[in-house]
Amino acid sequence: MLPALFLSHGAPTFPLTDAPARLFLEHLDAELPERPRAILVISAHWETTAPSVTTSAVNETIHDFTGFPAELYAIRYAAPGSAWLVDHVAGRIEAAGGAVARVPRRGLDHGAWVPLRLIYPKADIPSVQISIQTALGPDYHYQLGQLLAPLREQGVLIVGSGSFTHDLSSFREYYHALNAPAPAWVDQFADWMTAAIDEGRIDDLLAYRDRAPQAKRNHPTEEHLLPLFVALGAGGGGRSEHLHASTTHGVLRMDAFAFGAAA
Repeated sequence: MLPALFLSHGAPTFPLTDAPARLFLEHLDAELPERPRAILVISAHWETTAPSVTTSAVNETIHDFTGFPAELYAIRYAAPGSAWLVDHVAGRIEAAGGAVARVPRRGLDHGAWVPLRLIYPKADIPSVQISIQTALGPDYHYQLGQLLAPLREQGVLIVGSGSFTHDLSSFREYYHALNAPAPAWVDQFADWMTAAIDEGRIDDLLAYRDRAPQAKRNHPTEEHLLPLFVALGAGGGGRSEHLHASTTHGVLRMDAFAFGAAA
């Protein structure tokens, strides 16, 4: 059975950079136990008040950023959609008493297509994106992951795409070179989170904002960490595996984790 993954997708220029995290993603497919029937992506870059899922027959490539090299805007990732997966995702949420909006003209934002393009460059696996509800916090997203966990038994790869650390104010104020080392306050947070994941301390993770060192500095807003909690819940309480750890631009930890059936 496939694990549920949390992947750090980095800056929009990540597909064009020579970084350890890019090399890791380019080889991740070979480390997974099977080829997915379909992929469900939870990206930090689609925030809504209630769950929404994409229903396009073919996904458009959303370049949801400005001021980057022209080469980046030329990238396309036209993976097919999946009506089957939409029905199963929406059905599980609706059966639990929730409401789901089906969005037919939205494609994949860079939080989704950047990692998928590196892992599955042929764009031939049906892919659906589901939104996050930032105001509802970690507990809600952990429970959402638990609700979606049975999809893994049907060959669905659940991918939470965000960033293990994401203080862009420091990035903008003190521009860091691609390979700059992480400052102590970044590693303090990442090390605490990694230990809590390794030790299965779910209560601590859900309360990370109060318990983890430098939590609010590394995540002034929560949207880039919430996909981790979806993946954590979707892992079904199984063993976790720390698949990758590196840093780009000093303040962006690019860690990746597998939850459930280990990669």
